[in-house]
Amino acid sequence: MTDFLQPVRDFLGCATPIEWVHAAIQDIPLLLQDHANCEKKAASTAMNLLFRYNDRDELQTELAQLAREELLHYEQVRDIMAKRGIAYRSISAARYAQGMRQHVRTSEPGHLVDLMIVGAFVEARSCERFAAIAPHLDEDLARFYTFLLRSEARHFQYYLGLARLYSPEPIEARVAFFRAVERDLIESPDEEVRFHSGRPPALVQAQCAESLECSR
Repeated sequence: MTDFLQPVRDFLGCATPIEWVHAAIQDIPLLLQDHANCEKKAASTAMNLLFRYNDRDELQTELAQLAREELLHYEQVRDIMAKRGIAYRSISAARYAQGMRQHVRTSEPGHLVDLMIVGAFVEARSCERFAAIAPHLDEDLARFYTFLLRSEARHFQYYLGLARLYSPEPIEARVAFFRAVERDLIESPDEEVRFHSGRPPALVQAQCAESLECSR
C-alpha cells in the first residue's frame, strides 16, 4: 500500500492534521453523510467537464470512467448508511472546494488546466484522508476505506495527466500555487468538521481530547 500512496503524499503539501482525524471519528454518521455528498459532487464535476470539453478525447475517456466509479462509491456509501440506520440528510459543504476553485483562471486553456489541477488535489486529499482515518474505524468501515484508496490514487493521476496533456506550458508553477492554497485550507481552522475541512474548532478539539482520554 505504501508504494502507490507515496506519489499522493509527495504531491500534497501537508499531511492531514491528527486533530482532524480525532474529530472526524467522533461523528461517523456525519462523516459518512459528507463522504456521500463528496462522491456525488465528484461524479457531477466529471460529468460537467465531459459536456463542456466534449472535443477532448482523452478527457472523455478518463473522466467517463471516473464518473462511473464516483457514482458507484456514492451508492456504496449510501448502502453503508442504510445498513447502519443513518438517514440521508442535508448538511453544509466545506469551504475547501470553493477555496480552491476561486483561484482558477477564467480564460482557456488556463481554465481547463487549473480545473484539472484542482481535481488532482481533491482526489489526492481524499485518498490521503482515507488512509489516515482507516486505522481508527471499525473493521467494516476500515475495509471499505482501504478498498477506496487505489481508486482515488488513480483518479488523482487521471486529473494530473490531463492537466499536463492540455497545458501549452509546464504546469509545475500552477501545481505549486495550488499546493500552497490547499495546504492553507487543510491546516487553517474550520467552523465545522467535513471530509475536506481544515483543523476543527478549538471546542471540538477539546471535546475530542476529553473523549480520547476517557476511552483509555
